[in-house]
This record gives sequence, C-alpha cells and structure tokens, in this order.
Amino acid sequence: MTEAALLRPVLYPRHAELGAKFAAFGGWEMPLEYAGGGVLKEHTAVREAVGVFDVSHLGKATVRGPGAADFVNACLTGDLGRIGPGRAQYTLCCDDTGGVVDDLIVYLNAADDVFLVPNAANTAEVVRRLAAAAPDGIQVENRHADFAVLAVQGPRSAEVLAALALPTDHAYMSFAVADDVIVCRTGYTGEHGYELVAPVARATALWDSIMAAGAEHGIRACGLAARDTLRTEMGYPLHGQDLSPEITPVQARAGWAVGWSKPAFWGRDALLAEKAAGPRRTLWGLESLDRGIPRPHMTVLSGDTPVGEITSGTFSPTRRIGIALALLDTAAGLTEGSEVAVDVRGRRSRMKVVKPPFVRPGVK
Repeated sequence: MTEAALLRPVLYPRHAELGAKFAAFGGWEMPLEYAGGGVLKEHTAVREAVGVFDVSHLGKATVRGPGAADFVNACLTGDLGRIGPGRAQYTLCCDDTGGVVDDLIVYLNAADDVFLVPNAANTAEVVRRLAAAAPDGIQVENRHADFAVLAVQGPRSAEVLAALALPTDHAYMSFAVADDVIVCRTGYTGEHGYELVAPVARATALWDSIMAAGAEHGIRACGLAARDTLRTEMGYPLHGQDLSPEITPVQARAGWAVGWSKPAFWGRDALLAEKAAGPRRTLWGLESLDRGIPRPHMTVLSGDTPVGEITSGTFSPTRRIGIALALLDTAAGLTEGSEVAVDVRGRRSRMKVVKPPFVRPGVK
C-alpha cells in the first residue's frame, strides 16, 4: 500500500504535535514512538506507571438482531455461553482448515447485540464472512469509522480514569458504559489497564483529558513499538506472525480460546482432528543466552538441523535480553530448557526454549 493510501486516525495532529515517528500498520499511518520518549521509556511507563496508546486502527463491527449472540457463537471459536452481558471474550475467526483469519475481542451487550473489535487489516474480511453467513434478521455492520479506541495501560491507569469520573472497579474482561464511552477492562500489555471505545467526535477531547489527568502519574503517549515489546514479553500473539491462516490455534497454544465442546464453529472439524493427532509444530518462547536480538523469520537450529522459525522477536526492556516466539517442529523433541540457536547477523546465538510469558506483571 502506498503512503498516500494510508488512513490517518482522527488524533493524527496530536501525535504530530508530540513528535511521533509514524509507520504503516494495517493500512493506517500510526505512531511508532514519540520524541523525548522512545520505545524503552514508553515501555517502562506502562510497566511502572501509566501509558496511553491510540489504537483506533483496530476494527469495530456490530452484529445485531434476534439470536445475534447465538449466531456469533456458532461462527467464532470462543464459547459465549460462558459469559453474560457486560463481559468480553478473546476469540478466533477460523477458516475451514482451522487457520486463523483473525483474533478479536467480542463484547456481549445482550443476546441480540454483539460488538466486535477485530484487527485493522482483517476487519473487512471478518465482517464479510459473518455477513455472508448471517440468517435473515441479523445485521452485520462495519463500524470502523465511527469509533476511536484509546488504551490506558499500567498500574496507575485506574487513578487516571477515576480523575475523569470514568468507571474503574469492574472485573477483568468486562466493560461499563459512561457518557457514551465504553470502558473495557482489556488490553494487550499484561498490565492493569483499560481500553476506551468512544465516538470519533469525542476522541481528541478524551485524549487531552487523559494526558492532563495522567501528568501527575508520569503518563506517556506510547506507540506501536512499545505495544509490540509489551505484548511479546507476555507471549501474546500478533496476527500475521504468531497466528495466521497457516498457523492454527492448536499450533499457537491458543486452544484455551476454543470452545471445544461447542457443537459448531468455523474450522471445528479440522481443529478437533489436529488436536487429537497432535500438531506438527508448536509455538514456544525463546530467551537469549548470548548477545543479539532475534527477529521474525530467523531459522531456529538444534545442532546444525533447522527445527523451526521465529515468528516474533525483540529486545525485552524488562528482562534486558532478547526474547522470541517461535514455531518449532514437534518431531525435534524439544522441551522447556532445551538449547537451540539462531543466526543473528552472521553469528550463531544461543537461546533457551521456555514457555511464555517472559514477565509476570499483575494483569488482573
């Protein structure tokens, strides 16, 4: 996609004022990091105080009509029968082969009203698939342009929102509505935090009020680079790298997001068969034992034998080491603690196989 074709969030002027470095992501021109901060300071602000991300590039869609929740439940992997109105659920949209079209959050308003937050690049496809399958009386609508999403994340996040008279004491993976703002106890950093879904017309004023209320708590505007290091430290997958149409939830250790006992969801037969047989490859964590930062697509070696590929890799600001997620061949027989290697800029770098997360902050 050319730069001219990239979409800009409504808060683009605020990001520019803060000296943001922009990058293309999911068809949008989004802040990567900010002047005077950078990924290390932004990452640390979220782990130790509070940061705010503009994640308005995330998709938004509604599914409404009699039986809307039951319809969504018969399509996506998560079991909506396990939650009630006012709750949210991480789930997957799979194809018939079990590949992951998208991972997304479902917000259950009522039996006839469901709100979806897919990934930016996949929103149109998720909406298309649901609309094509929807029975008469159920409407599926892409609401991407109607809402902004701001993620306020970190141990001081509740204090910031409380100063704005927004609700903060609801449970993890639940949401409350205040003055047309949906305050969700969700996030992708591993810290206590909230995602605020607000009408686009209110986005700038909401951003300004959050930044003002957070000033005494050391709030920082945070970009996608810090969001990536934070989610990688937690072992959270990124669609297109750790999940994809070629990477199933069984391979990616995301079986916990599948309602295995449900009678129907897209990809069910293929996933049940793969689960029963065992996946040919599995997503593991890797921790560097030497200097060097692992990056996606690097080949993982056991001895001199290729045994997999890194899907996500970065420097962990919290651990001060290189960390990675990697799909490793089941036949290689690797277990937690096994030593492998990757080629980092022409030098063989040793890594240890581990189970994510790489850090354990207080998400709940």
